[in-house]
Amino acid sequence: MNGLLLVAASGLARETLVVEQLLERFDSFHVVDDDPDRWGTSLDSVPVVGGLELVREYADHAVLVCAGRGAVRRSLVARLAELGVTRDRYATTVHPAAVVPPGCDVGAGSIVLAGVVMTADVRLGDHVVAMPHVTLTHDDAVGDFATLCAGVTLGGEVSVGEGAYLGMSSSVRERVAIGPDAVLGMGAALLSDLPAGETWVGVPARRVAAAARVRSG
Repeated sequence: MNGLLLVAASGLARETLVVEQLLERFDSFHVVDDDPDRWGTSLDSVPVVGGLELVREYADHAVLVCAGRGAVRRSLVARLAELGVTRDRYATTVHPAAVVPPGCDVGAGSIVLAGVVMTADVRLGDHVVAMPHVTLTHDDAVGDFATLCAGVTLGGEVSVGEGAYLGMSSSVRERVAIGPDAVLGMGAALLSDLPAGETWVGVPARRVAAAARVRSG
């Protein structure tokens, strides 16, 4: 692919552009976005050319979905599939200052920013976002569309479900499972399994409703 088409004119798209300009893998960059007010503008000097349907006109461009939330990335990927975008067209962006040793795997469409460290046999699914200074230790497995915010730390053998969101500087004990679409709050310390779709916060992390009862008591 000669160029890169970024989907969603977001802060994450700006961060990804910085990485790709360092890597010098693509000759040109363009952005598409659902918001018509952005069409004809630019994102850090990269033109926002129109809506999602333009992926057909930019057939020589790899595609990277840059929405910050996993649920939005999942929705956009589904729409792109309807437009004929297959898995092999997605770029995978890994900052040169990230540590991804042999034996670790990063899926299609994923974005790994500066300072991310993987140790041994770490698996990131497709369309995962790992923000700066995330630490993933041995045998961690992160599902598709998950988001690991800056400073997240996972102990060994942690499982993160599809679409889960781990807030900035949160930490997870070894061998803990986080369910699909679950949310772990900023700065939380997770010591036990977090069920699918639930939101937990605090140190140690508890379900939001339980945490609220503790505060009110």
